Amino acid sequence: MRLAGDPVRWQLLRELASSDRRVQELMSLTGRPQNVVSYHLGQLRSAGLVSARRSSADGRDAYYRVDLPRFGRLLAETGPAVHPGLQLTVGAAGAVGPPGVVVARLLFLCTGNSARSQMAEALAVAHSNGRVEAASAGSHPKPLHPNTVRVMQERGIDIGSARPKHLSLFAVQHFDYVITLCDKVREVCPEFPGHPGYVHWSIPDPAASGGTSQDTYPAFEQTAAGLETRIGFLLAAIGAASAPAPVQEA
Repeated sequence: MRLAGDPVRWQLLRELASSDRRVQELMSLTGRPQNVVSYHLGQLRSAGLVSARRSSADGRDAYYRVDLPRFGRLLAETGPAVHPGLQLTVGAAGAVGPPGVVVARLLFLCTGNSARSQMAEALAVAHSNGRVEAASAGSHPKPLHPNTVRVMQERGIDIGSARPKHLSLFAVQHFDYVITLCDKVREVCPEFPGHPGYVHWSIPDPAASGGTSQDTYPAFEQTAAGLETRIGFLLAAIGAASAPAPVQEA
């Protein structure tokens, strides 16, 4: 509470909760100079609320992200510490919308459309019970990685028939959210019609090590688990945005 209670840190947490950001972006969003933003990011990193990853597009830069599950657990622990009657329940995924109604269209992008974006597309549809439409594509498509199929199979999702697609295929389509999953594709992501919400998740390519499928499988499993967490929070935000306003009693 002490860390989050600072106005600058609270604003940084709010911005990072919606998208991974670079320091320059956070400076623009908060209106604070670099030394102030860097200081407060350092405080949040020391507490384990924020982490940084070197950009795969520009190795001199870094993307910051907030650990929403940890933040939620700490908030939940704060209630009983104040009073035993303050029991908070933390959960990312909620009702996305009424059954049979599509409430949002999502497009997930990465470089190859062979792993990260294919996983994200499948997980978004599965965890929303079909209440969001999702697609995926890449800037340089390549064949679906066998470990992508395997990690989804272990979650009861069959994507064996999925095919890689170039992002230009969706250039004139309307989406509510465009989510870039790698730093390189973010740099070349085009503007899509309808002013969708743009979200960036800086996620490393699980196949980047170049080892065998057996060698890289743990990285694929880690990527799938991380995507499940992020998608759960995204679906919760979509559900909250699409929920009808409460009726005011006279």
